[in-house]
Amino acid sequence: MNLTDEKSGIIYTACAYLLWGFLPIYWKLIQNVPAGEILAHRIVWSFLFMIAVTLVMRKGKAFIKECKLIVRDKKKLIGISLASVMISINWLTYIWAVNSDHVIQASLGYYINPLVSILLGIIVLKETLTQRQLLSFILAGIGVIYLTFSYGVFPWVSLLLAFSFGFYGLLKKMVDIGAMFGLAIETMIVTPIALIYVSLFSENIFTKSAISSDTNLLLIGAGVVTAIPLLLFASGAKKIPLSMVGFLQYIAPTIMLVLGVFVYHETFSISHLISFILIWIALIIYMGSAYRRPSKRKAKA
Repeated sequence: MNLTDEKSGIIYTACAYLLWGFLPIYWKLIQNVPAGEILAHRIVWSFLFMIAVTLVMRKGKAFIKECKLIVRDKKKLIGISLASVMISINWLTYIWAVNSDHVIQASLGYYINPLVSILLGIIVLKETLTQRQLLSFILAGIGVIYLTFSYGVFPWVSLLLAFSFGFYGLLKKMVDIGAMFGLAIETMIVTPIALIYVSLFSENIFTKSAISSDTNLLLIGAGVVTAIPLLLFASGAKKIPLSMVGFLQYIAPTIMLVLGVFVYHETFSISHLISFILIWIALIIYMGSAYRRPSKRKAKA
């Protein structure tokens, strides 16, 4: 890997996390639309956008081949189907949280997520836990428990976001499929459900106004704002070390936290501050262990 590739990888990955960080602003623009209806449109338009990207890149045959391979492999089919459910739950919770003035809780969820991934890796993949990782996990747990008891509200939004995305990442790792085809297939699986929901259960805001109305264009654009950061991430993450990806991923929840406190003026109490400090310390310890392990391997070599 040369220096130019690493620089472009950092730029692409950082841009992906910047876009994810500012995404609450987009959902706030359509907060008059119920979260379920936004999710349904996000799924459908993401699928159509990814199919368009696949065709433009002349990867239609490769995509069909990938679909056939997944259908033949029951484990992969179950895995990608469950991943579709997990990312749908994550998207729904995130959209609801933003449009119900819980941006800070959403931020907390994505700070906790890497530590949830460690826990799932230990339980499911039987990965070993270092002393530093154990300490970081305990500190984060204390932060969540403290917030629950001192603030009087169980942070279910944060935990649901963290665990749904954690399970999604775990399933993606087990299925092992590229980001572009992965998103296309995942959205393809849940698109029929999304269409049924829009047809039978939603308020059909999309059909009540002109196709060129602001709300309709923003609902269509939901597919674009979903796919572009993921494509940037897929292009960038493979060009840089995993430890660098781990460091850059905190851009998004940090931006969300700033938006929640200073733009949307959500309540940020002393209890929140203490909990966030505990989780930030946990993440610093976690990142320290991530950087330390590669250096140890180099020393041994």
